[in-house]
Amino acid sequence: MTSQSQGIHQLLQAEKRAKDKLEEAKKRKVKRIKQAKDEAMVEIDQYRMQRDKEFRMKQSKIMGSQSNLSEEIEEQTLEKIKELHGSYNKYMESVLTQVLNMVCDVKPEIHMNYRATN
Repeated sequence: MTSQSQGIHQLLQAEKRAKDKLEEAKKRKVKRIKQAKDEAMVEIDQYRMQRDKEFRMKQSKIMGSQSNLSEEIEEQTLEKIKELHGSYNKYMESVLTQVLNMVCDVKPEIHMNYRATN
């Protein structure tokens, strides 16, 4: 009987050691998963910062060129406005004289479609 109880006792001890090893392996697995998550978060943050930096560089490059375009367009617009003002001032008198002459110098004539009814 003692040999049976020793065998049972050895089985219980082996079962306990196996259970302890499983718990230890589960703890290591949980620890490793947590460590992998932390490493992944660090990598994600680094990648995000890199992409954000590239985006800002491209954005500043594009916005810089857009501001140059807007400045050029503004200059062209002001130039065109100056031209139009100069043209207005140059031809204003002659146009007003022509309009006034047309309105004031009326030459009464009979319309060519008019028929005398007598």
